[in-house]
Amino acid sequence: MTDLEAGPRLTRVWKNFGLPALGLTTTVGLWWLITAAFNVDPFFVPSPGDVTNAFLRVPSYLLEESWITLKRVLIGFLIAVAGGLTLAVVLAASHTVERMFLPVLAAVNAVPKVALAPLLLVWMGFGDSPKIVMVVLVSFFPVIVSTMAGLTSAPADLRELARSLRASWWQTFVKVRLVWALPQVFVGIKVATPLAIIGAVIGEVVSPDHGLGSVIAGSGASNDTPLAFAALVLLAIMGVALFYLMVGVERLLVPWARAINS
Repeated sequence: MTDLEAGPRLTRVWKNFGLPALGLTTTVGLWWLITAAFNVDPFFVPSPGDVTNAFLRVPSYLLEESWITLKRVLIGFLIAVAGGLTLAVVLAASHTVERMFLPVLAAVNAVPKVALAPLLLVWMGFGDSPKIVMVVLVSFFPVIVSTMAGLTSAPADLRELARSLRASWWQTFVKVRLVWALPQVFVGIKVATPLAIIGAVIGEVVSPDHGLGSVIAGSGASNDTPLAFAALVLLAIMGVALFYLMVGVERLLVPWARAINS
């Protein structure tokens, strides 16, 4: 590798890994400094050391509960993405259907999901089902909105070009409108990723059987704030990992979008 090739590569490594690591280190350092300088009671805000000790007390328990939450998030998120994409395609394909049902979807999205959590327990009982449904309810609307925005924003000249080439409606939709919409689709998916985790935690806090939400609820009842913060840190790690996983999928499937925006 020549020096000319090494320079840009080191710059990319620094931007992709060095800067995030520096930001994380700075944040943890400020957190520790504030708790130490102001002698904050761990009952209110534990230090990074207190959180680490809480994790080391019960690592297998926390990891097991993390897996339960992650499983619920992934199942609900996949359902939300599949359902959101399908509904968006149906709504974008017909102005009549869009005008009929988009207000209904907006009204459903406006209902506070916390208020629905007890009703889901009544309708579906305990277990994974109400938590997964909560994930779907919280995360599917951004996918619908962003996908519809992308499908309706395809330039008219591209659609006219497809018609001039005698492309069918379906070919125009798939090869022009859908391809053009992919960057917007991934915007909605990336927005929905942290919302899916929030939905799972809402369900687990309302019905604390298993999962990191139940750890937080139980820690609040037992005044174990460091353990609650350990669960919050694991949720944050989960959110970052899933978000960058979606970023990687986007770069794999839509590499041309990044080239256009750069």
